[in-house]
Amino acid sequence: MVDGSTLPIRMLHDRLLVKADGDGGERRSGGGIVIPATAAMGKRLAWAEVVSVGQHVRQVQLGDRVLYDPEDRAEVELQSHTYILLRERDLHAVAAQRVDDGSTGLYL
Repeated sequence: MVDGSTLPIRMLHDRLLVKADGDGGERRSGGGIVIPATAAMGKRLAWAEVVSVGQHVRQVQLGDRVLYDPEDRAEVELQSHTYILLRERDLHAVAAQRVDDGSTGLYL
């Protein structure tokens, strides 16, 4: 995990800086079949790890995995790494290990 305090940027308002999981290339199905990146698919959401948050972000913390729409994103390069800038309201779900009530770990 990248510590948000080591990045040369401070997020404002309800903004999040996330690092996307994977490279968006080919994938494997549950049965092991390779699905090429060029395969026509419906709208597919993506997972990312939160590396920095603005002061008005209420539901997300550093290190959380979030679900977002990769078509609605802005990319920025910092220290030779590509990150994605999102608004908290643009997230679809958060998968967090810190959920204490023993439920699925997903909440909206």
